[in-house]
Amino acid sequence: MCGICGCTDEAEAKAQAPEHTHGHTHGHGQVDAHRARVLAVETDILAKNRYEAGHNRALFAKARISAINVLSAPGSGKTSLLVKLLSALKGRCPVAVVEGDQHTQLDAQRIREVGVLAVQVNTGRGCHLDARQLASVLRALPLPQGGFLFIENVGNLVCPAAFDLGERARLVLLSLTEGEDKPLKYADAFATADAIVLSKADLAPHLEVSPEAYKENLRKTCPRAPIFVVSSKTGEGIEALLDWLWALRATQAVPGSCG
Repeated sequence: MCGICGCTDEAEAKAQAPEHTHGHTHGHGQVDAHRARVLAVETDILAKNRYEAGHNRALFAKARISAINVLSAPGSGKTSLLVKLLSALKGRCPVAVVEGDQHTQLDAQRIREVGVLAVQVNTGRGCHLDARQLASVLRALPLPQGGFLFIENVGNLVCPAAFDLGERARLVLLSLTEGEDKPLKYADAFATADAIVLSKADLAPHLEVSPEAYKENLRKTCPRAPIFVVSSKTGEGIEALLDWLWALRATQAVPGSCG
């Protein structure tokens, strides 16, 4: 169960939810007890996830893999960006992709068409990938030794921010179609970024928006992460983002997140 949003299947929900009936009046003590139970479940879930993430991180370090957790809202262009990056990276270093979606194999199929290994993880009602799910994939995946593993998370700016996967760095996308207020409304996701992509830059003239206004709000939330203005359609900004990836791979050090 996701302690942040409550996404789960019915059997798990019944097993973990406290007994509670409606149609009656109860005191503040019962409300407080319920809230305490919810917080305890959330704390336990995140602690277990951190434990699994630590194992993933150790595996990546041993294999010298730069694992990149890619986050954004649905439709921001994560898969299109990966297709562009992978087309430039394949043949130059080992690469692989783990795709997270609630349903379908569509994104994994797009990645495979580039000639890159991709494994799809369908979360069903779940709204994010967690470290345990990733670990189960890693046991069966030929690891890209010394290269990049891109993890495209489920499209969501809320729960994925709370779940460490053991990644080396977190890349967060914001498209110009989403509105310049998103970094302020979904601050947790952007505050965890090691780098930010402002995507769909080719649409700026048609949307009458200013990338600088987006950057201003991004800087309020995450002042230190580099921001790349990118168009997967025209290729704008792709080389600069690739340079960041190569530098990340070369250092083999975990970048500091924003604080």
